[in-house]
Amino acid sequence: MLLFVAIILMSGLAPIVGFIERRTRAPRALAIALSYIVIIGVLAGLISVIVIPLVEQTTNLAQVLPAKIEAIVPANFIDQSVIRQELTNFSRGALSFSLTIFSNFIALISVLVLTFYMLLERGGLDRLLGQFFPGYEAKISRVTGRIEDKLGSWLRGQVALSVIITVVVYAALLALGVPYALPLAILAGLLEIVPVIGPIISAIPAVIVAYFYSPVLAGIVVGVFFVIQQLENHFIVPQVMKKAVGLNPLTVILAVAVGGKLLGISGALLAVPIVVVLQTVIEELLKEDKNPGESLIP
Repeated sequence: MLLFVAIILMSGLAPIVGFIERRTRAPRALAIALSYIVIIGVLAGLISVIVIPLVEQTTNLAQVLPAKIEAIVPANFIDQSVIRQELTNFSRGALSFSLTIFSNFIALISVLVLTFYMLLERGGLDRLLGQFFPGYEAKISRVTGRIEDKLGSWLRGQVALSVIITVVVYAALLALGVPYALPLAILAGLLEIVPVIGPIISAIPAVIVAYFYSPVLAGIVVGVFFVIQQLENHFIVPQVMKKAVGLNPLTVILAVAVGGKLLGISGALLAVPIVVVLQTVIEELLKEDKNPGESLIP
């Protein structure tokens, strides 16, 4: 799975690295490093914009939540020991969540290192694959080139989706007067890459912030995120993926559903690129079936 993710990142970064290499005449390793620095810097800036206000809001929530609960439910109906126990369980869950983030961070570093070397040795990959099909190196190079182009288009399509969702959520929260609309919208855009549960998770901070000002406003925010998610699932994602990789919108919806059912979040996330690879290989085989002399299969 990590190798496949590295191949996707390589496909998406290859045009950027090539552009830097041509414009600056820098060695390929330096061009790759510069592209990493720019992308990581942008992501770090976005995260810093998100984290600070969300930490402030979470701290405020922890301070006022008991009073809000007591205002809704009379104190004599609340077992304080149960609340303390739930807070303890929440702390333990937060520790487990932190450990999960740390392990995922190590996996991310591994993927970035693997992607770096794959970008550096891109020409050698075709030669390596060609060794499995002696005499068909040119055809192998053509197929891998098509796959790389489509995977790169998929990755850039994901970035476009994140930008679209960020703009839509920001406009909606700004119109409703929800504070911290920009960081909340950026968070929604970043979580767009996580299928199914990403939009749900991104809605939670926005609802909490809105609840500080009005329960009615919080309910409206829930409705807005529900509408955005429906538009995203049935219109925005299929149409953007159709333009990016040429897949039918129905195919995109089914691929995400099947991938999520089989492999959970990672399956839903990688369903479209997996279908892209299969589609490209099958198209090539069917095309060559009409011309047996050019078959990829010896």
